[in-house]
Amino acid sequence: MSGMVYLVGAGPGDPGLITVKGLEAIKKADVIVYDRLASPQLLKHAKEGAELIYVGKLPDRHTLSQEEINELLVDKAKEGKVVTRLKGGDPFIFGRGGEEAERCVEEGIPFEVVPGITSAIAVPAYAGIPVTHRDFNSSFSIVTGHERPEKTESSIRWDRLATATETLIFLMGVSNLPFIVEQLRKHGRSKETPVALIRWGTRVEQETLVGTLENIVQKVQEANFRSPAIIIVGEVVRLRDKLSWFEKKPLFGKRVLVTRARSQSSALSEKIAALGGEPLEFPVIRITRPERQDLLDAALGQLSKFDWVIFTSANGVKYFFKRLIELKLDIRQMSKARIAAIGPKTGEALTEKGLRVEVLPEEYKAEALVESLRPLVQSGQEVLLPRADIAREVLARELEKMGCRVTEVDAYDTRIGAEDATEVVRLLENGDVHVITFTSSSTVRNFVEAVRTIREDVTSLLTQSQIVCIGPITAQTAKELGVRVDAVADTYTIDGLLEAIQQLPAKP
Repeated sequence: MSGMVYLVGAGPGDPGLITVKGLEAIKKADVIVYDRLASPQLLKHAKEGAELIYVGKLPDRHTLSQEEINELLVDKAKEGKVVTRLKGGDPFIFGRGGEEAERCVEEGIPFEVVPGITSAIAVPAYAGIPVTHRDFNSSFSIVTGHERPEKTESSIRWDRLATATETLIFLMGVSNLPFIVEQLRKHGRSKETPVALIRWGTRVEQETLVGTLENIVQKVQEANFRSPAIIIVGEVVRLRDKLSWFEKKPLFGKRVLVTRARSQSSALSEKIAALGGEPLEFPVIRITRPERQDLLDAALGQLSKFDWVIFTSANGVKYFFKRLIELKLDIRQMSKARIAAIGPKTGEALTEKGLRVEVLPEEYKAEALVESLRPLVQSGQEVLLPRADIAREVLARELEKMGCRVTEVDAYDTRIGAEDATEVVRLLENGDVHVITFTSSSTVRNFVEAVRTIREDVTSLLTQSQIVCIGPITAQTAKELGVRVDAVADTYTIDGLLEAIQQLPAKP
């Protein structure tokens, strides 16, 4: 039985620029064949068990030849598999997608083309350069910056191209820049014509170099400016000073490691991306049902006896109510219980369940909750603490000192997650992770343990990154484990964490 091939444009680099249909093709693929210009973050959407095959090309070497890639797509489809060919930009704009489609036709393999946002348009936009503007141009051309290497002469009609359109966009042409500039000047373009080169456009590594046809070659040599980059020639380049927006975002240029559990990481990741940074998710915590489910069940079966129910995390709320529903128990059993919580997110989770939180201290830690409860609780009262299996003991201990009878139960367990540890260590070694965030003591402990499975010396591995913690308890745990802390959030929330990241001093 024949499979199916999807030729998908992944866009220029920012994973948020993938199309809805492109993302669907990634999610349902049995095999994903991808190149170096497709964001690796998109691969996280692959279904479990999908085969991932890298066929990336560099200017000086190819992992697989184009003919081998064509055969790979056909062979995998003949096995009855859904194959998604993930290509940077658009598959039909200098992406060799036409050749791959032709091979599918020859073998009778059904295929679909999912267009992508081409770098020719998106990359200049991220650099503040519109490819058209009615004050400067009414047309533009997209040209390959390098032709087939075996060609003895150029097939580009430079005498016509140089002045055919006001704006010229060359893809993959950094190595041929001197020749391109020579041809444009030779065939009528003024030496004063503005030129911009944009490297790794739409990513945190984006770098823009502006000059003119007269000096751009020298500027590129002096800056050691390398591929992959696009070249845009024309008066629209002058708008960059006014319209540059991406490079002005507060977290532009920063890759931020998010260590929260995968179920919690999306909110932080979305806010990092909105501020111009690139979130890199490395969930070092897996949240699971409690191993001692019987203890939680017993407590839920006696809800009517508790005078207080105290929640210390949004996860505690989630798993408490999940089990309540599974056991078909009625929340009205805890009608006499007063509710206390730590942290605004925990409070919000309880409010969404229709419960009124009576005690929510301004400082989001157990010690502050103890002080808030001290004038309210009475000796002999029954208190239920549904919490994580590794939660601190301070709250239960202090309540017992006040004479309360405390029932502690694990609402959920936390386990270490070390998936992608090898890749994260590689990025840390290369200095490609600029900020590491820790949102709890367990994220610090699990991060250190996960990294040590790959490299023992964690301290030296982190010298090129800045470390930010959500609060003093988390920071203290980091210091006890030998992890340097560069900043601690003033407000112990995700927004406070982001504020602390923005206030980090620039690395020398």
